[in-house]
Amino acid sequence: MERIEEAGNREEKKEQGAPDEPCPKSRRAGLANPFASLSPLEWTILIVSIVGVITSYLLAPSGSVLNLIASLVGVISLIFVSKGMVFGQILMCIFAILYGIVSLRFAYYGEMITYMGMTLPMAALSVFEWLRHPYGEGKEVAVGRLTVPRVALMLAITAAVTVAFYFILAALGTARLLVSTVSVATSFLAAYLTFLRSPLYALAYAANDAVLIVLWIFAGLADPSSLPMIICFLMFFINDMYGFFYWLRMQKRQQGGGEA
Repeated sequence: MERIEEAGNREEKKEQGAPDEPCPKSRRAGLANPFASLSPLEWTILIVSIVGVITSYLLAPSGSVLNLIASLVGVISLIFVSKGMVFGQILMCIFAILYGIVSLRFAYYGEMITYMGMTLPMAALSVFEWLRHPYGEGKEVAVGRLTVPRVALMLAITAAVTVAFYFILAALGTARLLVSTVSVATSFLAAYLTFLRSPLYALAYAANDAVLIVLWIFAGLADPSSLPMIICFLMFFINDMYGFFYWLRMQKRQQGGGEA
């Protein structure tokens, strides 16, 4: 008799839209086989990005394998971040480490410090934040809401970080100081917005991509082996713009109560 009542309660919960049981961590925000969720368009973006990075590596004289690996990890991570999947943030942690090492080789201390000291910890925090806020069945993260106090705090911290890093980078003799400082500002802003689960993260990262394309073009003039990094951030720009529009659709769908 008790089993029959329990089964009836479960059916009643399903009719009311209540979850039968908590979503397992393996399914939260896209941890369960993330590649299976890619649409034909997203597979196209991913394949074009990978082919572009590999081609640039093959064309660059004495190309660095580390540059290639960092670029590949980066472009793969972004397609999943653009879908609000925590797997993308895990890959972003790996990319931050690799990119920090690559930046050190070119004396781009601002990039090294930014990615190792800010992007890496913020991506790690975002992993836990996104896992704590899954949407629906956990295939994607729940889109966050920006409030005036949050925006004010974010802008104040970004300004303070930018000013502080300008003097730090100047003291370290960083190459392309002004460009590196702008990169720090846009990167920190993007990482902060990612943690807040805002669609605007993608626009901030797109701005950062544009700055980094310029930065690595300067490096490419002296060392052609950095060509994969230029292509990498060009692919980043495409992925981030796709991510912005995808997150807007995701936000609208979630507000309407639709499923992923």
